Amino acid sequence: MGDQSFDANDPTATQGSHRTRSQTSAGDAFSKASEAARDAGAKARRAASETASNMTDSVMGLLNEQIGTGAASAGRLADAMRVAADDLSTESPLLAGVVRRFAGNVDGYADRLENQTVEQLTKSASDYTRQQPAVVFGLAALAGFFAFRTFKNARSVSSPPIQPTDQHQSEWKQGHA
Repeated sequence: MGDQSFDANDPTATQGSHRTRSQTSAGDAFSKASEAARDAGAKARRAASETASNMTDSVMGLLNEQIGTGAASAGRLADAMRVAADDLSTESPLLAGVVRRFAGNVDGYADRLENQTVEQLTKSASDYTRQQPAVVFGLAALAGFFAFRTFKNARSVSSPPIQPTDQHQSEWKQGHA
């Protein structure tokens, strides 16, 4: 038993060496595949980050344009309110004065809004919320109340039933008899 030969022609020795080489090759292949997967993952993360950044920039640009458009619309509304106030001045000077003051407020709001970006408006809203939480909470509650009433009323308005009920059939018979 102590006499073992390690001959190259020995099939058990050859199998062991093939097994070791196969394991080494498999390990190398796994290592290369892992590295390739890490590289692909890093590239995908970079691409996703760049895409998200580009999309964010596009959306912010679009929102900034919309702010400018909204400011221009508010300015036109203020002009229309002034024309309405001029028409009202003969019949109700007091109401005309209220409408003019409101038009002035809308015009001032439009001027301030025109030169701001989305980031600036978000910061302003955040600052106002910190300074006046009760007002913001009250407005949110009021908006929620109106939304609730609107949805409740929309649900209560229903269409007539598809199948006529006995009452509808008797009304129809009386109307067509």
